Amino acid sequence: MNRLEGKKVVITGAASGIGRAAAQLMAAEGAQVLVADLHESAAEQTAREIRESGATAVGVGVDVMDEAAVASMIDRAVAEFGGITTLCNHVGGSNPHKDLDLLRLDLDEWDRVMALNVRSTVVASRLAIPHMIEAGGGSIVNTASVGGLLGDSLQCAYGSAKAAVIRLTQYIATQYGRQGIRCNAVAPGAIMTPALRDNLPADVVAGIQAANALDMLGSAEDIGYAMVYLASDESRYMSGQTLVVDGGMTAQSPLAAGRRSMLGD
Repeated sequence: MNRLEGKKVVITGAASGIGRAAAQLMAAEGAQVLVADLHESAAEQTAREIRESGATAVGVGVDVMDEAAVASMIDRAVAEFGGITTLCNHVGGSNPHKDLDLLRLDLDEWDRVMALNVRSTVVASRLAIPHMIEAGGGSIVNTASVGGLLGDSLQCAYGSAKAAVIRLTQYIATQYGRQGIRCNAVAPGAIMTPALRDNLPADVVAGIQAANALDMLGSAEDIGYAMVYLASDESRYMSGQTLVVDGGMTAQSPLAAGRRSMLGD
């Protein structure tokens, strides 16, 4: 079933990890996909692989911190597909060596993280929304994080930025819903991407897994499937919401893992 037949999708940060999985899944569901990433060759490679599967995709390089580059990305999508129905603001992140607790936080990193995660979402959405209105409506899918829902001992900037993305999602939904535009967010928990696997010791990864109600870590595809749902007409009555996909991390008490250990589970 082509759940996204007729959808014209732009995804940022789409050359690797979750963004790549979302691009592949959306294309497989019938969408035309513009794969955008800072690394142009990787974006083009992902798009090429999608085309080889028989779907439609274009790869472009874009620095989402550069408003002119984002405008060019949107223009390219309109030129290639004849419009935009769906925008996935996926790009984001922070430098964990600089994004520490409040007292040790590098303030330049704070500014960079806010620009990368929040301002880029504002800029891309502002540029895409007029095309969606012209098309009679559309859907924006923002990538937030469980870090935007809970406090943590580190990554103060990242968590604050993702909290801002969650609130921005509600504002966009409120302000443009009457023009047929839905806006939702997906909040991933611990996802076993190459970045997580390659940069964290095995015992740390095991500790993260123990924090989940489900005894597993998520995959990029787990988040990609959620993004497909939010981009599809199946979620047509859903707007301003944050879909948490975290293996039950935010559902369980901090005491749960210890109690399971006491019971021999």
